Amino acid sequence: MEELKKIYTTLLLVFKDNKVLLGEKKRGFAKGTLIGIGGKQERGETNEQAMIRETQEEIGITPTKYQLIGDIHFDSWYKGEHVDMYMSIYSCTEFKGSIAETEEMKPNWYDKNNLPYEKMLEDDLLWLPMAIEGKHFKGEVKFSEKMEMINHYFEEINENNKDKC
Repeated sequence: MEELKKIYTTLLLVFKDNKVLLGEKKRGFAKGTLIGIGGKQERGETNEQAMIRETQEEIGITPTKYQLIGDIHFDSWYKGEHVDMYMSIYSCTEFKGSIAETEEMKPNWYDKNNLPYEKMLEDDLLWLPMAIEGKHFKGEVKFSEKMEMINHYFEEINENNKDKC
């Protein structure tokens, strides 16, 4: 069995009132799509440290009240290489600083009940509704080399086991 390179990433969803903050990716992976805020974990960082750093770099704020709500394993392709990608998803309700557009991301608030799913990645349609509802979850997604979703599996994690997401 092929030993794949492992990539660890984070994603943050910022919630305020009945809205969620999403960013339009301006470059790199997922360019042109709407996505949560995040990126790759650097050597020596925890997931939490990576999430905070990426949020500061991409939209200029520092999350202050947040929690881990989901984990997704992607059997995927990144820059032409077959990889195992692990994404930790956080939700945030409080932050310091002012939201700003950067070279990487153009952030905007969206009504939680009227999201533009047509502008998102295919797998977001599977897990984002659970995140919007405040649920904890875990999942797996397999993509072809052409980034077409081959199969997927998601499950909600109940309140007693939410530390296992």
